[in-house]
Amino acid sequence: MKNTLIAASLMIAMAGTVQASEWGYKGDKGPEHWGDVAKECATGKNQSPIDIKDVVDAELMPLNIEYQGMVTGLTNNGHTLQAVVEGNNAVTVDGVEFNLAQFHFHTPSENHIRGQHFPLEAHFVNADKDGNLAVVAVMYNAAPGENNQITQLTATMPEPGQTVRLQTPFAVKDMLPATGEYYRFNGSLTTPPCSEGVRWFVLKSAQTLTTEQAKQMQMVMGNNNRPIQKQNARVVLTND
Repeated sequence: MKNTLIAASLMIAMAGTVQASEWGYKGDKGPEHWGDVAKECATGKNQSPIDIKDVVDAELMPLNIEYQGMVTGLTNNGHTLQAVVEGNNAVTVDGVEFNLAQFHFHTPSENHIRGQHFPLEAHFVNADKDGNLAVVAVMYNAAPGENNQITQLTATMPEPGQTVRLQTPFAVKDMLPATGEYYRFNGSLTTPPCSEGVRWFVLKSAQTLTTEQAKQMQMVMGNNNRPIQKQNARVVLTND
């Protein structure tokens, strides 16, 4: 029942979503043309992703993430690899409970940190009962040792439009690094319809994966990272 409510909330939050076939990352369907299919992509003033560099120290509370469920499948929707999650997976933000709808990946990263991009970025998309969204972003650095969760998740790579069940489901929380320190800002969806009003939390601690794992995912997804957007008048908070 809860998963059904989460899905319904996410549909409300993304009402007016354009068809996936109407946009892409290259040519006449690329990011510079997204405004043709979703006006806010071109006119919005609080768009994501951003380069996190000018920040303000604040007394931010640690993120209260209680992901207790399991990752059970992987979907290739033609734009990204998106994990199927089951069970109770909640994060409390500003006293409001948001529930995890899905997480997905971008290669290379969409957000930058002080000009640095990363080979992979995961977005954990959470929705409250009214359809408001909070995204927890996790960066990945290249390192010698394989990432076991990425290995399990991509053991059978789905074709576009296909969902596969994982041979070995694993805990959602195992996808997260330390969550104590993060950057917070107001932003948008990074794909059409580019809806604003999204609470963004970019974790400072990164996960790791091998260069080969990153390349495998990039071969499937392509370069699915939206270019950096202007910060404009937004303030980025941090809890150093």
